[in-house]
Amino acid sequence: MSVREILEWIAILLILLGSIVSVISALGLIRLPDVYTRSHAASKSSTLAVFLSLLGAFIYFWFHDGYVSIRLILGIIFVFITSPVAGHLICRAAYRSRVPLAEGSGSDELKLALYGNEGSIIDADEDMKKESYPQ
Repeated sequence: MSVREILEWIAILLILLGSIVSVISALGLIRLPDVYTRSHAASKSSTLAVFLSLLGAFIYFWFHDGYVSIRLILGIIFVFITSPVAGHLICRAAYRSRVPLAEGSGSDELKLALYGNEGSIIDADEDMKKESYPQ
């Protein structure tokens, strides 16, 4: 076996491993209880799955056909930038919309800091207006 064949097999294994992680990610989306843990499964494991698949394709085309694919490199960079940000924004929007946590998720330390004791969103601008301009 030559070095070229070994690297082609490594590329094939990376693509296969990316497919397996993608299936595990899909099962996480189905099985996990709330939007927060589902978002975790969608953003973290799908990022890894896409990375492994694109890296395997990059290595394969580099050693089999002899050219470096800039599109695959840009795809890897794009996924690494956008997927975690999208997962964070989905969780933030769900939390601000007061989507409840699943039972057994632990304590919600952000709730007291964000909503206060009365349960409504604390607005710093409203508090400043009340203190600055008494009626």
